[in-house]
Amino acid sequence: MTDIRPLDHRALAVTEEIVDQVKPVHLSRPTPCADWSLRQLLAHMIGQNYGFAAAADGESSDRTVWADRDFGDDPAPAFRASSARVSAAFAREGLLAGEFWLPEVRGGMSFPARTAIGFHFVDYVVHGWDVAASLGVPAPFDDEVLLAALPIAEAVPDGRSRREPGASFQPGLPALGNRPLERILSVLGRSPGWPA
Repeated sequence: MTDIRPLDHRALAVTEEIVDQVKPVHLSRPTPCADWSLRQLLAHMIGQNYGFAAAADGESSDRTVWADRDFGDDPAPAFRASSARVSAAFAREGLLAGEFWLPEVRGGMSFPARTAIGFHFVDYVVHGWDVAASLGVPAPFDDEVLLAALPIAEAVPDGRSRREPGASFQPGLPALGNRPLERILSVLGRSPGWPA
């Protein structure tokens, strides 16, 4: 796997632009993430950025760094701060030779840094789309970002584990379209036509 940190940074930048459009009145809206309101999804996304940043810094036992983060009624500044934090942590020299402890993956395991950053990358493409879908606005990820995210999404194991409570993704769906974003969403159990 090549160094996808620049693409991860671009995915975060697009997601920031989407989150910038969230107003307080939107926070109770449903999202493609089963049973999560937009407020819950954004609190999760902010918390995950801080969790990945802590993992990049070497945290290997404190699960609380992954906790959802409250942001009041204006998620944009909190999301931008979390994006800046994780991007700075990912930019550290020598990072790619290390490992990240990810407590929410397979019961808590360490993964090569490149693999872990790949998880973050796909997560923010998908969650960026989740926010956009909740708002009814486009998710303007460019083709280079999407084509890099697609094989990572396709490598996520499908099966019974996706039906368990707290699973990151729902079981895969038949491809609903041939564009890269549609394929990413389908393979990770989201309908590109949500909420229809």
